[in-house]
Amino acid sequence: MHTSRREFLQVSAAGLAAVTSVSAAEPVLGMIFPPANYPIPPEAKLMYPKGIRFLAEGVGLERMTPEGYDHAVPRILPAAEKLAKQGANAISIMGTSLTFYKGAAFNNDLIAAVAKATGLPATSMSRGIVEGLKAVGAKRVAVATAYNETVNGRLRIFLEESGFEVLGVKGMGIERFEDRPPVTQDELFNFGATTYESLSKADTLLISCGALNTLRLLDPLEKRCKVPVVSSAPHALWASVRLLGLSGQAKGYGQILSRA
Repeated sequence: MHTSRREFLQVSAAGLAAVTSVSAAEPVLGMIFPPANYPIPPEAKLMYPKGIRFLAEGVGLERMTPEGYDHAVPRILPAAEKLAKQGANAISIMGTSLTFYKGAAFNNDLIAAVAKATGLPATSMSRGIVEGLKAVGAKRVAVATAYNETVNGRLRIFLEESGFEVLGVKGMGIERFEDRPPVTQDELFNFGATTYESLSKADTLLISCGALNTLRLLDPLEKRCKVPVVSSAPHALWASVRLLGLSGQAKGYGQILSRA
């Protein structure tokens, strides 16, 4: 039998419609990153390899300092509106220090402003770590960060305002990742572990900075430290995809993500 051109076009159109329907049903998470032109982080696809489409928009943060954040914050709402127009179903501000540097009320107000501007559910990386800490019942927290002392002080205030006792904050002193060699997995593991071990009364370890690649270190750090570990990028993603009606579960990456 020969298939006519009309039949071929009908079959092709039906197939395209089916693909479009599946794509349209896939929830979309719009993420606002501090750097300009920031790619979708590898953690997103490692944790959620299928079933979610990710969009990214950057706000051009130049340095992890209060002055740098002040220049970047006004670009957050336009970035959120752009992601909404591209089809996002929820918006996440994926910068921890960008959202905690003026305290807990500022973080909440910023999230509310994004939600109002877009008509979409919204969250932030700072809210993600708070939700992660609350999920494990954290009370006394040891904190390892990428930041300088000024930003560490802002983080301490934010965490205390959020209801946690901060036993200590140790930072790597980074303002621009381009100014130093890449942070290796061994360096990050040892830094996180020794930070916790120097504060033995802590019941949870928090690692703060979305640019630190901690996903594969969560389980090893929990085994070494014998306490839950919460970290910026993984737990912000976990909190963000829950806005899409998903569980956020990503087995093999620490207590919270495995049991979600």
